[in-house]
Amino acid sequence: MDMSVFDLFKIGIGPSSSHTVGPMVAARRFLVEAGPLDDVVAVEAALYGSLALTGIGHATDKAVILGLMGETPQHVDPTQVDAMLAAAEQKQELKLLGTHAVPFTRAAHLLFHKSETLPEHPNGMRFTLKRADGSTLSKVYYSVGGGFIREEGETGGIDGRPAVELPYPFDTMAQLLEHGKRTGLTIPQMLRANELMRVSEDELNAGVDRIWHVMRDCIAHGLETAGQLPGGLNVKRRAAGLWLQAKGGELANALPHDALHQVSLYAMAVNEENAAGGRVVTAPTNGAAGIIPAVLRYYAEDCHPSDPVKGVREFLLTAAAIGMLCKRNASISGAEIGCQGEVGVACAMAAAGLVAALGGSNLQIENAAEIGIEHHLGMTCDPIGGLVQIPCIERNGMGAVKAITAASLALKGDGTHFVSLDEVIETMRQTGADMQVKYKETSLGGLAIHVVTVNHAAC
Repeated sequence: MDMSVFDLFKIGIGPSSSHTVGPMVAARRFLVEAGPLDDVVAVEAALYGSLALTGIGHATDKAVILGLMGETPQHVDPTQVDAMLAAAEQKQELKLLGTHAVPFTRAAHLLFHKSETLPEHPNGMRFTLKRADGSTLSKVYYSVGGGFIREEGETGGIDGRPAVELPYPFDTMAQLLEHGKRTGLTIPQMLRANELMRVSEDELNAGVDRIWHVMRDCIAHGLETAGQLPGGLNVKRRAAGLWLQAKGGELANALPHDALHQVSLYAMAVNEENAAGGRVVTAPTNGAAGIIPAVLRYYAEDCHPSDPVKGVREFLLTAAAIGMLCKRNASISGAEIGCQGEVGVACAMAAAGLVAALGGSNLQIENAAEIGIEHHLGMTCDPIGGLVQIPCIERNGMGAVKAITAASLALKGDGTHFVSLDEVIETMRQTGADMQVKYKETSLGGLAIHVVTVNHAAC
């Protein structure tokens, strides 16, 4: 396990980590590794499987073009994306990595192979460039969830970096718990020690704090932004209006002691920002990006911590440990195992993080994470219109509430529980393998089909 907290939490843009962030990174990496571009006369991108089927709704086409232009998810300005793409479309050319211009139109150079899937993952893409002497270079990449990419046949460390010898290596929760039992350390303490093998204490703290600040800002922006989401479904943003009603005590049909209503609005605000292509933190995916920020804000504002800075850091380190286990032993890709690997994993991460921040034991942390995943097993990924809007936005609100419930249940016990986290992660993996492809981010089944059919019939 050579993942870092900064691999699980990436600052980028919406609407999808696997369909937007990953393809942007892959397109740029292809050109960076291609060598000199001065003699390149053409470039082509081909998308396969889930990337092709839901690519337009997930902005994969835009992401690929931006990546070829040299943009990165963490640095591109979301407010300038449409203008940049419009300018390239008007000129019918791209400046590769911002320097070398080649002819380019979406119709001719961006291909969608909806009926074909590449062998290593449902999210496959092939980039090809042609040089003036007639030679070509072609490479295949896979976007494997959470913004992670892998070149065809690639093995080894993440992003090609060398492996680091960690003081507390773990591939399972059982191993992590054994480390804790032997040393007396908590899960966030062990994760911190592992991270310090890569960065300094100051760098780690600053990086984790930055993640929380971006999450917090995303909530705030989502709670004050009204309007309509792009994509053609005409979905109205609800979080801002509901937030105003809640703060003014005017919310209709409010339940007594409805303390968790605000938490669901925090999560929905983030995922409305994500659906609009705004700045979000992949946590562990963009489709599930609202759950951890919502629960973190609940912790910081409603749990009245004595040391909120320390608590937030322990929350995120612990959440990262759970995300690492899920990615290592199952998947966080909706195209591979459905939404159980996105919302389900984010719920587990948030539940575990909250327990850690509130001083829970390692066994209670494991219990909370197990509850979070267990009650999302079998959740499909069936976005209507291929957009990360319905049911994704509301699922984040529900997932955040369930994370708090899971944490509460775990903290009220002594850590003893029947199903282990390792067992439920393996169950999630097997469930995803058994799930029909049409329910795994293809928009070929579930709500994506039945709602559209009903709408067409009504017309």
